[in-house]
Amino acid sequence: MNDSDVQITAQEALDFHSQGRPGKIEIVATKPMATQRDLSLAYSPGVAVPVQAIYDDPATAYDYTAKGNLVAVISNGTAILGMGNLGALASKPVMEGKAVLFKRFADVDSIDIEVKTEDAQRFIDAVELLEPTFGGINLEDIAAPDCFIIEQTLKERMNIPVFHDDQHGTAIIAAAGLINACELTGRSLKDIKIVCNGAGAAAIACTELIKAMGVPHDNVIMCDRSGVIYQGRTEGMDQWKSAHAAKTTARNLAEAIVGADVFLGLSAANALSADMVKSMAPEPIIFAMANPDPEISPPVARAARPDAIIATGRSDFPNQVNNVLCFPFLFRGALDVRATTINEPMKIAASHALAQLARETVPEEVAAAYGGMMHKFGRDYIIPSPFDPRLMEIVASAVAKAAMDSGVAQKPIADMNAYRASLRARQNPTTSVLTQVYEAARAKPKRVIFAEAEEDVVLRAAVQFKQDGYGVPVLIGRDARVTEKLIGLGANPDEYEIHNSVQSPLVEKMVDRLYNRLQRRGYLRRDIQRMVNRDRNIFGALLLQMDQADAMITGVTRTFGQTLRELRRVLDAKKDATPFGIHVMVGKTHTVFIADTTVNERPSAEELAHIAEKTAGVARRMGHVPRVAFLSFSTFGNPAGNWLNNIRDAVAILDARRPDFEYEGDMPPDVALNPALMKNYPFCRLSGPANVLVMPGLQSANLSAKLLRELGGDQVIGPMLLGIERQVQVATMASSTSDLVTLAVLAAAGVTE
Repeated sequence: MNDSDVQITAQEALDFHSQGRPGKIEIVATKPMATQRDLSLAYSPGVAVPVQAIYDDPATAYDYTAKGNLVAVISNGTAILGMGNLGALASKPVMEGKAVLFKRFADVDSIDIEVKTEDAQRFIDAVELLEPTFGGINLEDIAAPDCFIIEQTLKERMNIPVFHDDQHGTAIIAAAGLINACELTGRSLKDIKIVCNGAGAAAIACTELIKAMGVPHDNVIMCDRSGVIYQGRTEGMDQWKSAHAAKTTARNLAEAIVGADVFLGLSAANALSADMVKSMAPEPIIFAMANPDPEISPPVARAARPDAIIATGRSDFPNQVNNVLCFPFLFRGALDVRATTINEPMKIAASHALAQLARETVPEEVAAAYGGMMHKFGRDYIIPSPFDPRLMEIVASAVAKAAMDSGVAQKPIADMNAYRASLRARQNPTTSVLTQVYEAARAKPKRVIFAEAEEDVVLRAAVQFKQDGYGVPVLIGRDARVTEKLIGLGANPDEYEIHNSVQSPLVEKMVDRLYNRLQRRGYLRRDIQRMVNRDRNIFGALLLQMDQADAMITGVTRTFGQTLRELRRVLDAKKDATPFGIHVMVGKTHTVFIADTTVNERPSAEELAHIAEKTAGVARRMGHVPRVAFLSFSTFGNPAGNWLNNIRDAVAILDARRPDFEYEGDMPPDVALNPALMKNYPFCRLSGPANVLVMPGLQSANLSAKLLRELGGDQVIGPMLLGIERQVQVATMASSTSDLVTLAVLAAAGVTE
């Protein structure tokens, strides 16, 4: 992916890779390993049974091991990104990153392997021997021409998919864009004239794919550094270039481009001039895919030819050719049908699926990713966005079907509709919805108060919040101290708004306002003056109340309870609302919302019903269909107890209100979360495991949330505070920079309203 519009420093990149567990991946057991019996089943003697089964029938390796969902990302580091030959070891961060993308976008487990050799045959021998381990091989960052030899030989020798993404990923996405550009300009693939500038791995792959899709051989002219690759040329030629030699009198790009319908650039910056663009056919199609700087800047190309359709490899221009649109989903489909290879029909199917997806109504997630702008199929939207949540379902299913139709699928799918549903279920929506929330914040940046700006973790969060474009941080602290720390972080203090609670011109108005509020609660005016001057939570809450900002983040220097008490001196609850807190537990296959974890010690039935309704609303805004369980030690009255009436009355209140979500109770957590146990109660109104857990009291809720956070291994979002008249979030004292940014974004985007 190219994220040139995201600003990061070198130190941030190093910190990201080194903090905590070094690197970006780890191995996690998928079976319990808690008891001696577990270990006996996992290893000796239990492991002997699947060993024998695999020996008797090798195909069962896909049933009894991780092979069927495991891809190796392999490189020798001879062509790392745009950095050249830096060696196998230096390629490891890139390969780990590719493995992370496989998991993030398509739930494909992936392991990086760096091979220390520049000898193509030794590389081939090493990778070939890995076939028993993996379900697929993704080759990466290998220089041409070795990449051609390596991929072709491995495809011939191995009975699992082998795919060089640098070649074919770019080709598949560019072909998808070309299909749509031809549609918009009334062209046909069999009639267009194409000039491809570049003769490396990606350029040759693009040329081969578009020819396989119907572009005649004679309609494509390829150029390299020496000029046009024409029939009869001998200088700088090899077998791969010779296969695309054209019958033409043109000898350079400027001559070849005259009258061309399409320019495919996979070469170097500024290779295409404005005059060349002017010489192209009407409504020219320009794919300037060199990174980080394209062959021609889109504004320059647009000035030369306003009728052009333009794509690049960059994320800050429309129509980005981004490989993450393809490779995770291509492998997903190939693995799911146990394909023996990735062939031309599968690649063509992926291109057509991507092209078709771009023509469909664009979902809100994509609009958020583009700053709130609603895109539709057209000249600036011929390629889908990487944020489109439908990519895995659409592309993987198309690839799987093509594999079956072309005869390379060893495990055909009988019910494609069920398969597509399973693809949707693979993705935990919380991750993608958080991405949507982040982009929604970018689309409408808000002013967010960071009340403890002298704290390093808070100030780093404020800087990140600003740099990532989520909004404007309003910093509270001593001017000199905050300024010094901003300089230490490499930020420009002049770009930040700092409020000093001692010197602020707003102090007198704040004192008047708060004194009028608290004077009949035993406070003298001098007490109020002292609070405003010295307590940054009081000062920040007053700033918020006086409309100096849209939201506020605090909590890292004091306990949650103390912080909330200080805030409540200034801020009231919303009308007809009960303030409460939510923890969100995010696992690999589940997301659970737990409430109330922070505020109400013993909520009434009315409060429990209110908490259920509001938490269900948060769940829905984060992409989930809420199923609410009112938790108890009792399972529908067994055993009886003294604290069940509130729960049952809360259910009765919802019965009367008839909300638009499922709910049930009283029930213990195992019944609420375990479908097998839930079957014992056929009258239960939940259609599946609960994802909103309403606790009977603060003690059980707070203890459960903290235990799960420390022991469960899940990602934790929150606590998120709801029900206060202004958008304020109280973090925990152990919050990281990432935690604070997430809370700030959730508040700014209105998720916690």
